[in-house]
Amino acid sequence: MSTLRFYALRDAVNRQPIETHESTRRSDQFRKQVFDLDKMTRHLTQDAVQATENAIVKGKKIDRAIADQIAVAMKEWAIGLGATHYTHWFQPLTGSTAEKHDAFFDINSRGDSLERFEGGQLVQQEPDASSFPHGGIRNTFEARGYTAWDPSSPAFIYGTTLCIPTIFVSYTGEALDHKTPLLRALQAVDQAATDVARYFDKNVSKVNATLGWEQEYFLIDKALAASRPDIMMAGRTLLGHASAKGQQLDDHYFGSIPTRVLNYMKDLESECMLLGIPVKTRHNEVAPNQFELAPIFEEANLAVDHNSLIMDVMDKVADRHHFKVLFHEKPFKGINGSGKHNNWSLATDTGINLLSPGTTPMKNLQFLTFFVNTIMAVNRYEELIRASVASAGNDHRLGANEAPPAIISVFIGSQLTEVLNELEKVTEGKLSPKEKTDLKLNVVGKIPEILLDNTDRNRTSPFAFTGNKFELRAVGSSANCALPMTVLNAIVARQLIDFKKEVDQLIDQQGLKKDDAIFNVLREYITASKRIRFEGDGYGDPWREEAAKRKLSNHVSTPDALMASTSTAAIDLYEGLHILNQVELKARQEIQFEEYALRLQIEGRVLGDVARNHVIPTAVQYQNVLIENVEGLKSIFPDSYEEIGAQQIKLIRSISGHIAKIHSNIDEMVEERKQANGLDDGFSRATAYCRNVRPLLVDIRYHCDKLELLVDDEIWPLTKYRELLFTK
Repeated sequence: MSTLRFYALRDAVNRQPIETHESTRRSDQFRKQVFDLDKMTRHLTQDAVQATENAIVKGKKIDRAIADQIAVAMKEWAIGLGATHYTHWFQPLTGSTAEKHDAFFDINSRGDSLERFEGGQLVQQEPDASSFPHGGIRNTFEARGYTAWDPSSPAFIYGTTLCIPTIFVSYTGEALDHKTPLLRALQAVDQAATDVARYFDKNVSKVNATLGWEQEYFLIDKALAASRPDIMMAGRTLLGHASAKGQQLDDHYFGSIPTRVLNYMKDLESECMLLGIPVKTRHNEVAPNQFELAPIFEEANLAVDHNSLIMDVMDKVADRHHFKVLFHEKPFKGINGSGKHNNWSLATDTGINLLSPGTTPMKNLQFLTFFVNTIMAVNRYEELIRASVASAGNDHRLGANEAPPAIISVFIGSQLTEVLNELEKVTEGKLSPKEKTDLKLNVVGKIPEILLDNTDRNRTSPFAFTGNKFELRAVGSSANCALPMTVLNAIVARQLIDFKKEVDQLIDQQGLKKDDAIFNVLREYITASKRIRFEGDGYGDPWREEAAKRKLSNHVSTPDALMASTSTAAIDLYEGLHILNQVELKARQEIQFEEYALRLQIEGRVLGDVARNHVIPTAVQYQNVLIENVEGLKSIFPDSYEEIGAQQIKLIRSISGHIAKIHSNIDEMVEERKQANGLDDGFSRATAYCRNVRPLLVDIRYHCDKLELLVDDEIWPLTKYRELLFTK
């Protein structure tokens, strides 16, 4: 056994749980380190509080005098809790968060020291944008970027730093982050949904998109992770034979949480409470050493910020407990990968969930309106949904082990399918009094009781209705929720705008009553969106063949999926809603192409290094032992050594064959990488990595994994799956 593997295993086995104490009243700690409206009320004048509320609810600007007042109050509050620095906390297109810390400490013109933080520092900063991904959106002399305060997401203290959530834009005004287009999409869906909701309730003045994410992740011992170069550099195991025991017994799912893991979860939840992240659920997931946490749903922008923040908090808390968190979508071959289910809905400022049936036919008609329009939106823009979840990691996950396939479809359950089938039969034009009565009482009025016992679930569905929300299950565990949420809210906004236009035309031009017009348009949408609805098994050839007949896209690789993000339909959608322009869309697509290629490049380099410098030398070492054994047999049994040592000779030949294949494949992979790197455009380079480099990674792994089974365990250099996944 290699020295590194020996000490890693020893440390993991001897690791003692770190004791943590879980407060029985988490509500006492909730948002203690968040400068929310409650704390503003205590530290600011009523005018400042009202200005902040207007900025959050109505998008109004905060003038400089008010900003100065808020900044001073925020600084005093933060210093009182031990903060020494402040930062504009933003989400560039790297997939993680970014921050540059500045001290409150300053010196005035007389040389006296003081703590300073003013409105200008709160509202805007100028970090250097030169090293962040930009996709060709700027020139070298335009490298500056600006961060601007987002008052709808409250500032918080993390460690000793006051973190101020901000957007991030280029010198020339283009969005360089995930938050900016998300905020624009949320504004678009707010306006569109409010206009439609007022068909049913004139008191509605605002609609918020809500999000409840479910974060899946793996926990492995930190020492064991450090013994694996592939985990440390690529975030996943690039080689390793499956353990004899995996998840086949289903004994880990919802099982008793190991003590050491539970202490980690307690510590994490305590941190979350202080930061205002309303974590609610924790449990074992299906695969060994896989877990999940989920919060109470929140307004979508805040929920996205909280998910980005918690991934960083999880890393830091895990380090304290001698764990490493793996967010990769498929860190281990042959067992479940990790997703980040996005549970999405729409809620009015009157307290109504627009995707939840009510107690009256009118409220249920409202539900059906938003329910059917959401399905229609996905039907129109299914390729954009697929593009929003595309990544090198997610390509490994989609389509296997309970993850949804790459084909986007909508699951609503058999009962709601029957409701839509009945609505499809609605007579076109004006409804007779009897038709209206039958429709509202026999179909629409029964929706709540139908959903009460509707326990249908389809774990192979990418987009499923789950009672009072839609669940986008295709999002990868390492992803930023902002991108799929931007797409989903944008396409629903576009769909609702078109729906209202059609309904109003029927009312104005044909003289139909409101309900008649709504039913007529919904009937058309139900028919038009049939192709996207699917209730069966999303795996296997039958669905792929059926999806092809329905003309649904099936982009199994990230490069192909990303092409939809700059299609004519995508550009019309985003520019029409003022979310992103064509330049910004192409830049983001180029960044994603580049990231895909770079991740495969890194994986190729790491695997080549591990295979040639760890696996092959170990295999040769063991092969030499076998050769010495055969030579010894030959000296003792010169006439029969081939028969006596037949198995050893077979092993020697087998090892030689695998070594030869590894060497040749690595040489070929290096050449393919060189060819791919020489290509000019991002799509061609990403496609070359996908089609020419990635298959070689698979083949190299195959031969390395075969050697793991052949070589003596005592000298195998890498920590094995059974050790990574089953060490407590």
